[in-house]
Amino acid sequence: MLNRKTSLVNKRGSSMIEVLVTIVILAFGLLGLAGMQIRVQVNELESYQRAQALVLLGDMAERIKTNAANAPNYVSVNTFGTGSAAATCAAPTVAADVATYDQCEWGNLLKGAAEVKGSTQIGAMEGARGCITQAQAADPAAGVCAPAIYQVAVAWQGQNATVVPSVTCGTGSYGTDDALRRVIATRVSVPILNCN
Repeated sequence: MLNRKTSLVNKRGSSMIEVLVTIVILAFGLLGLAGMQIRVQVNELESYQRAQALVLLGDMAERIKTNAANAPNYVSVNTFGTGSAAATCAAPTVAADVATYDQCEWGNLLKGAAEVKGSTQIGAMEGARGCITQAQAADPAAGVCAPAIYQVAVAWQGQNATVVPSVTCGTGSYGTDDALRRVIATRVSVPILNCN
């Protein structure tokens, strides 16, 4: 009879150990699931920011193409989108002022002025910056006929460090780790229409 009671106690004890092991395994699984959920949210934010950057990049590229006669006026040594408050953009009175107006509007879009929640601008990426440079000057010389090429770039701060971008727009704007900087760029070619 004593052996039978000892056997029952051992069976009950082993069931308790099995339950505890199951709980530990389940806890690790739930922690892994929570970690994966956080990773998915970070990747979703990165994707959203990239989509916003593509829209802003295309916006300025189209503005330059539309105002091709004044394309050199878009080039600036300043970075667009800096500062906290949206600027008031004066409507252009002459064609040469359109570039300045477009730059002001683009700077506001980079600051997130297109979407507002309460009084907070939330439309753009984190730390959005824009740069417009001239990659190639126009050369109307006979036999050459090279178009002017402008580079439009949008930079923002990513959530995880990656490879440092080769485009310099926004360099040093996101702390000491430039691997957090994200950049996309496009080139806009402005042809010479009456070239030999």
